[in-house]
Amino acid sequence: MKQFVPARVDQGEADNFLIEQLKPETLQASAEKSGYPLELNLHEGYDHSYYFISSFIEAHLRFHQHHLTS
Repeated sequence: MKQFVPARVDQGEADNFLIEQLKPETLQASAEKSGYPLELNLHEGYDHSYYFISSFIEAHLRFHQHHLTS
């Protein structure tokens, strides 16, 4: 049995690159198909800016700290 370190993706739903380049639904479908543990968080009203990153970086780092130290 394979064991994976889970991944967390935070994505702004107002990101200009969302539909044509980022395609989070494709990432989620691939993760589900392969059994990869993915936590995909879509955030309404956020784009690809520094403000978006600064709003969610703490939760993102805590997620990784939890999974890398347990």
